[in-house]
Amino acid sequence: MLFDYEILRCLWWGLLQVFLIGFAITGGYDVGAAILLPYLGKTDDQRRVIINAMGAMWEGNQVWFITAGAVLFAAWPIAYSVLFSSFYAGLLLVLFALMFRPLSFDYRSKLPNHRWRDWWDKSLFISGLIPAVMFGLVFGNLLKGIPFHLDSDMRIFYLGDFIGLLNPFALLVSIVSVAMLIMHGAVFLQVKTEGEIQATAKVMVTRFAILSLVAFAIAGLWVTRLEGYHIKSEVVMNAVSNPLAKFVKRSDGLWLDNYEHYFALWLIPVLVFISGGLTIWLSKKDKADLAFIASAVMLASIILTASVSMFPFLIPSNISLNTSLTIWDASASQKTLQFLLWGTLLFLPIVLIYTQWVFKILRGKMTAEQIQKNSHSLY
Repeated sequence: MLFDYEILRCLWWGLLQVFLIGFAITGGYDVGAAILLPYLGKTDDQRRVIINAMGAMWEGNQVWFITAGAVLFAAWPIAYSVLFSSFYAGLLLVLFALMFRPLSFDYRSKLPNHRWRDWWDKSLFISGLIPAVMFGLVFGNLLKGIPFHLDSDMRIFYLGDFIGLLNPFALLVSIVSVAMLIMHGAVFLQVKTEGEIQATAKVMVTRFAILSLVAFAIAGLWVTRLEGYHIKSEVVMNAVSNPLAKFVKRSDGLWLDNYEHYFALWLIPVLVFISGGLTIWLSKKDKADLAFIASAVMLASIILTASVSMFPFLIPSNISLNTSLTIWDASASQKTLQFLLWGTLLFLPIVLIYTQWVFKILRGKMTAEQIQKNSHSLY
């Protein structure tokens, strides 16, 4: 199977979305559940129910996150370098948070001491909150543009700082990110638990689904006035990668350009509100399994709305417009993309099968009685 350079670049952009959405759906529910831990777990038994509900699956979910990073590194190495240079401090916080997560799961119940368990419970909460906030900050700042430029030797110069990432629009997108992941985690706990935890989780689904939709709508209105980017020179989609060989313009509302040219794309943001409404309705009707699917569709639609708005830009520069990185001029070579595609076609089905198998095997509900009977083998 051989593809030309243009198709390969589009395929890899699509695969990047698949892995980002895969992580949001699978890793998102344990991030959301971890944030809800101190609010839904009023007693030690309740907290152990929540932890054990997600504890058996969280490690496999990280495969999607790692693979998304690997795809960006292999398919768009310049974009990978700029992203990690720009968000170094924030991504380092995410790394430390994810490092504490396995420690929290493994060591929490090693001692019966109340303070010991409280400390690990707080670390689990932080390990969920920090990634949720940072993912929103990354998307928000990508839409605004990153203060970087490339010189003639393709050296990267980042002129921003961490405080600059905490701008109002990016913080709003962070609210969308945190709220949608808490909603997703609450739906997951509604599926996996019973009794008081399940009842409280159902209330949280409605609250955070509404917050997600309201914040998403406000962000959408803001984007209509936000400066977007557009390539005004000829785009040669099969050319050798060279981010310096184009001219870019910036103007208010340009992130809506793709929607104006392809009206059918409006179905993606519309689907956010439809699936969000279905999540609330199905959750209230105690159809938690279907609510989880609706919640997953909502998360996928939110991510795709941002990605489609930016297409073909990966990382726009707000201080040197012409050095903005796109899928056409920042990718690896055609042979590299072709080789990587074969590897992905081999391993992606394995990841999908494993994910489905885990959900099927661990679909039962976790109760406090099971925790007490099996305290030696559970978290």
